[in-house]
Amino acid sequence: MDQLALLFVLLLGAVISVPVGDRFKVPAPVLMTLLGIVLALLPFVPNVEIPPDLILPLLLPPLLYAAVRRTSWRQFTANLRPIFLLAVALVFVTMACVAAAANAIVPGLPLAAAFALGALVAPPDPVAATAVAGQLGLPRRLVSILEGEGLFNDVTAIVLYHVAIAAAVSGTFSPWKAGLDLVLSAVVAVAVGIALGWGANKVMDLLGDATLQIGLTLLVPYAAYVMAEELHGSGVLAVLTTALFLAEYGSDADDVMTRLAGHTFWNIVDTLVTGVAFGLVGLELHNAIRTASGRWGELLWWAAVVVVVVVFVRLLWLLPATWLTKRLHARRDYDEDIPVSWRETVVMWWSGMRGVASVALVLAIPLETEAGAPFPNRDEIIFIAFGVIMATLVLQGLTLPWLVRRLGVKADTDQEKELAKALAIRASKAAKRRLREIEKGEELSEELSEQMMRRALDIGVRISPELAEDERREAYRERARRVKRVRRIQQEMLSAARHEVLAARSEPGADPEVVDRVLRHLDVRSLR
Repeated sequence: MDQLALLFVLLLGAVISVPVGDRFKVPAPVLMTLLGIVLALLPFVPNVEIPPDLILPLLLPPLLYAAVRRTSWRQFTANLRPIFLLAVALVFVTMACVAAAANAIVPGLPLAAAFALGALVAPPDPVAATAVAGQLGLPRRLVSILEGEGLFNDVTAIVLYHVAIAAAVSGTFSPWKAGLDLVLSAVVAVAVGIALGWGANKVMDLLGDATLQIGLTLLVPYAAYVMAEELHGSGVLAVLTTALFLAEYGSDADDVMTRLAGHTFWNIVDTLVTGVAFGLVGLELHNAIRTASGRWGELLWWAAVVVVVVVFVRLLWLLPATWLTKRLHARRDYDEDIPVSWRETVVMWWSGMRGVASVALVLAIPLETEAGAPFPNRDEIIFIAFGVIMATLVLQGLTLPWLVRRLGVKADTDQEKELAKALAIRASKAAKRRLREIEKGEELSEELSEQMMRRALDIGVRISPELAEDERREAYRERARRVKRVRRIQQEMLSAARHEVLAARSEPGADPEVVDRVLRHLDVRSLR
């Protein structure tokens, strides 16, 4: 099996893992990691030969961009405090605790190298957390916090990692310079993200065509990452800033086709890239096995200690941080998402899985220092890091669904229904206001006006049937059943038409382009 065949196996696994994961209630990223582990143990499967410095630029931009599309700037600002406590403060604390433990148990491990290990295992994986949370039906507030933490902890951890690696390679460390680098990296990234988001928004207006606009959205996250890195900023933060800008200002309410096609396109990208990323995580078991030859007992002990530190530091930090957030929330009544019970806090704790970013960072550790000496304890760091990744991703990923069911943590469907009802009312009122404006400028017959008014009401009722009055609800349901029947018949008619047109494609003298154009027209009619 060559590298290209291996890539196709991972892509196929990414597609199949979604329905299999749904069937057995196992997160798809965990299944893909297990597939990667199995492939790594097969003798005919080659080692993955992706340069370490390309893993983050290739995988993270589209994954982060897809994740940001599910959130908003308002949600981020409202949850700034819990995100700061998790994405920034917890990364610092985890890095320090792991560095102290590794420096104490690994003979000869310099403090700078220990901090590099702490930085690369500190950030929970944003893709794994959001994928798992989305499949388990967790409360929206928990999903929001996990998404916010996942999106911003990589920024902190990657900058800290580069500072620690620079100190280990050069043998010198300046706290002031490190702090200045951290601030400058963030400033440059935000500036690049805003500028690129603004420019991309303008270009999309010029393109007009949905296909070209969606193609541009695939290029934008890569451009943001590369531009920020070239200017010594944080590529991850630049991607987040660009995505948040476009989510806030780049959406046209009337551009229905672009929105529908873009949603489908990014779901496909998210599924495939996520699958490949976690398949690569499992495949990197090759490196850990090669490193551990003859030293399994010693290295497993060190990895186990660091796993315990990583897992329980998160718990010990979350308990007081959640309590503090609740107190501040009660006093100042911020519109933020916070865990409301100890059960939700436990679920947040167990959701701290490591993944793609940690793999990319550990593989990017230099081979030598500036003095030409081997990087201190590089093999030991690689093995310990993979031990943490595998233990957290596989163990926690496989047991998280059981834990969620055991604790009874689930989404508040009543609250979601109330929000949908409120939005339905707003949508219906907006339609009625526009109808009144049209009636002032145009002459509408009484029959047409009443018909349009009923349709304005139907806009809201279709979203939330609870809007209909009790005596009218059954009438609406009957009308909905009648409409559904009419739509079914219409769809069958359109299906017959599509089959007939498609059959004409293979007839002598048929122009495929004309046939496809007619078929697209029928497809659009089918969406109505």
